Amino acid sequence: GRMAILPLSNRPIPIIADEYPDPEKGSGAVKITPAHDFNDFEVGRRHNLPLINLMTAHAAMESIPEIPAKYQGLDRYEARKQILADMDAEGLLEHEERVQNSVPHGDRSGVVIEPWLMDQWYVNAAELAKPAIKAVEEGRTRFVPERWSKTYFEWMRNIQPWCISRQLWWGHRIPAWYGPDDHIFVEENEAAAVSAASAHYGKTVELRRDDDVLDTWFSSGLWPFSTLGWPDDTPEVHADLARYYPGDVLVTGFDIIFFWVARMMMMSMYVMDGEVPFRDVYIHALVRDEKGQKMSKSKGNVMDPLDIIDQYGADPLRFTLAAMAAQGRDIKMSTTRLESYR
Repeated sequence: GRMAILPLSNRPIPIIADEYPDPEKGSGAVKITPAHDFNDFEVGRRHNLPLINLMTAHAAMESIPEIPAKYQGLDRYEARKQILADMDAEGLLEHEERVQNSVPHGDRSGVVIEPWLMDQWYVNAAELAKPAIKAVEEGRTRFVPERWSKTYFEWMRNIQPWCISRQLWWGHRIPAWYGPDDHIFVEENEAAAVSAASAHYGKTVELRRDDDVLDTWFSSGLWPFSTLGWPDDTPEVHADLARYYPGDVLVTGFDIIFFWVARMMMMSMYVMDGEVPFRDVYIHALVRDEKGQKMSKSKGNVMDPLDIIDQYGADPLRFTLAAMAAQGRDIKMSTTRLESYR
């Protein structure tokens, strides 16, 4: 029930008690920034703390009353330096020390990622997961090797609300339109949205479509039935679905059991009246570099099969992969091994 005064801004903030801080670490007291940290967000929700976005989308300090005017508009790093200097000048800085933290960085840019509050679209994944979990428990869909079902269950039984919106320039547009008062109309297409809006407002109004696109794993989760013509309602589509759905075997790697396999299970069983999308999921080995690292363009460790064939021939490549392939085991690919099987 007590309050503290935040230095430099002279803003009162509540002092709260929570199980999140580690009393053995430092002073046992931690700052809480609900809008810019995942753990702090959960603490803030438990204690009804205000959610204040302190930064813009370009990582500059916002121009809001909660931020002193001298810091408004400054880049995040410049603001950090200025705040530190001002606290030192006022005698509020006790000491400085280097600590090692785990900080997320962008895969391609390498830039530090700042959690930032914004409106997103979510799916209640826990409800979708229930029949998908039951299907594997009952053996309607089997994992080969069977041990990978444990990975599937671990993810599915602890699944969180799924954020399906992305701020990208490509992808399936989210089928949501906003009226003049930001009332939301979710429809199959724009014509249906216009019709729904006209009925809602009693007149024709201009609508604005949501700028976001669907998470690529949401789109790819539709693969088992969308490739057969769904949602078209034609005799040909019905015939293809009856013949090819569900599929017999899905062959994939363990790294996308949750991202793809689980999504296909949830989406397919929701759309296709509880029928699983495939009867067996065969988990194959992942081809990695000679150090066991996953191959990626950003790491520069990708081995192009065409280059390998040009240098060693097709048969050594086939034999190497066949000799090392095993259920669920990684393949550490190296030129030395290719040379030995030449």
